Amino acid sequence: MLSESYEVDYWDPFATDLLGEPGETDDFTDGLSQDFAKSKWSLRSNFALWTIPLILSCFGILMIASLTSQGGSGITSPYGLPIKQLLFLMLGFGAMIVICVIPLSYFWRMSGFFWVCSILLVGATLISGLGVKVGGARRWLNLGFIQFQPLEILTLAVTIHMANRLCASRLDAKQCFLKMSLLIWFFSVLFPLFQPDFGGIILLTGICMSMHVVNRGWEYPLKAAVFLLSFFALMIYTADYRMGRIIAFLDPWNDPTKSGFQIIQGLVAFNNGGILGMGLGKGLQKLNYLPAAHTDYIFPVIGEEFGLLGTIVVIALYSFWTWKCYQLYARSRDQARSVLIWGMTVSILFPLFINLGGVMKLLPLSGTPLPFVSAGGTALVFMWVRVGFLLRIDKELSDHEARYGVLDG
Repeated sequence: MLSESYEVDYWDPFATDLLGEPGETDDFTDGLSQDFAKSKWSLRSNFALWTIPLILSCFGILMIASLTSQGGSGITSPYGLPIKQLLFLMLGFGAMIVICVIPLSYFWRMSGFFWVCSILLVGATLISGLGVKVGGARRWLNLGFIQFQPLEILTLAVTIHMANRLCASRLDAKQCFLKMSLLIWFFSVLFPLFQPDFGGIILLTGICMSMHVVNRGWEYPLKAAVFLLSFFALMIYTADYRMGRIIAFLDPWNDPTKSGFQIIQGLVAFNNGGILGMGLGKGLQKLNYLPAAHTDYIFPVIGEEFGLLGTIVVIALYSFWTWKCYQLYARSRDQARSVLIWGMTVSILFPLFINLGGVMKLLPLSGTPLPFVSAGGTALVFMWVRVGFLLRIDKELSDHEARYGVLDG
């Protein structure tokens, strides 16, 4: 386990100069606090932050194995996909540990560079030979030795850069929204607009607006909502397949064999499960009746095999994890860390709400995977990177509390 313990002699003039007086913090001392303060932080300190995602990830691998064991979802190999997902889980867990040991001050300094590079990676998907076209959209980047979705990198970079710029700015709420939040949003959604990736644009919009709200208030995001809603309505109206999703959402039984097929089969899966479910591996909808059962429609499969009780347990795990994130947010007295906690949490919860809303016919379908559970290597790895950031913040807060004690208010 990661564990560190440091001692400081507060009578040492060198240490006192570096640490400053209680209540005085800056990027330099924040980065050095781990070297001088007494801290017993380890992965056991706030284990729910990473054990709950680990439980969800392992459960997701179990469900993927259940789906592929009988050739479900059109997959011929019964072991290939779950083993691949396990490897990505190990990679993601390793990335989490790496993030845990890097001071946040490094990411503050490099946030703009990471953001620009991530935008260029998304733009590279539009280049012939680099971008991979799947289902009419170029959302994958093929570098020869690896293929991934750069949007996952962009959403992470946007979260870090927004937290950094919002908290470093001395602009008032209006100027901050116009000159910072709106510009970051615009350049971030520019290339996804041409891929096209409507779900990614919705996610980036939610992250940018919610982070502005928590730092500068509701006023200007609400005023901009009229423009944003008109923009989204135009995107839907000008694309037949998006209009088809809206129509299927409103009345899937109007075309039950085509546009409404997936929605209906998902509801059938929930109905088959009843209260206690049909049992692991005994679900029927996964046998090529339910498209994309291993990705964005894995929750109905959980409902069929584990019933209403199983779905409640899964939602309870997400809810408890969110509560632990809120406790971490409440502990932080530093604005930049607080906004970053909020952004990392929201960037996981938004896909959760979009996925659950889509499969339960509360929202139109968007193809968004269920965080930590659905098959998908890029999404899983970067979900774990977000967990790493939350753990790093928890560590720095623990170091600060060891130095100065817990501050109230």
